[in-house]
Amino acid sequence: MDRASAVALAEAVAEGAGAYPGVDVAVCPPFVYLEAVAQALVGSPVALGAQNLYPEPKGAYTGEISGPMLKDMGCRYVILGHSERRAMGESSEFVNEKVFAALECGLQPIICVGETLRQRKEGKTLAVVRRQIDGSLSGLTADQMRQCVIAYEPVWAIGTGENATPEQAEEVQSEIRRLLGERFGKDVADSVRIQYGGSVKAAIAGDIFRQPNVDGGLIGGASLKADEFLGIVAAAQKVKVGT
Repeated sequence: MDRASAVALAEAVAEGAGAYPGVDVAVCPPFVYLEAVAQALVGSPVALGAQNLYPEPKGAYTGEISGPMLKDMGCRYVILGHSERRAMGESSEFVNEKVFAALECGLQPIICVGETLRQRKEGKTLAVVRRQIDGSLSGLTADQMRQCVIAYEPVWAIGTGENATPEQAEEVQSEIRRLLGERFGKDVADSVRIQYGGSVKAAIAGDIFRQPNVDGGLIGGASLKADEFLGIVAAAQKVKVGT
């Protein structure tokens, strides 16, 4: 988007989100629009997040954006390890550095994991996700893990119009919950939000969100249209209140 359309979208989301109390909503625009979108969200229940950060708080890293910069802009969340960044060569070890950097400056990391279509067809989904979980969360304490969000995003379902069935999402996300319990204990695992991301639309969001281990969505293309995005928020609200 350009600046004007980013602001218009944020204003529409901010205006509509108040109708769905109890659902936490955030938007994560590109770095260059953070300040403009932050202004559009003032007085609304919608939080601000960023799409990435660099793990060093300061220094000679031309072109990079630090966690303290994002915090200074009013960000509460930051997306880390998105599949598109992993596809560009970003390792789980580098994501892990970013997780610690985000926590250090008071940002809540949304840590993405997920398999490619080839990996799913080869039956490697759970092994891939486990490896990404192990690497991305290495060294975290239980208290630090409580401050994190996990987003399962099957790469083959992002921007393709395809998405995992509710049952496929639940299978992987229940395994993620089990892995968190194995590493951090059941109480921590039960408290961590695990989102699903991958071509979620309002028409199917409710079926996905009703799964026991799906705690919300990391929404991509559908978030670019306020009505569609707010429809997903409405679906989350219906699941939350049991209607």
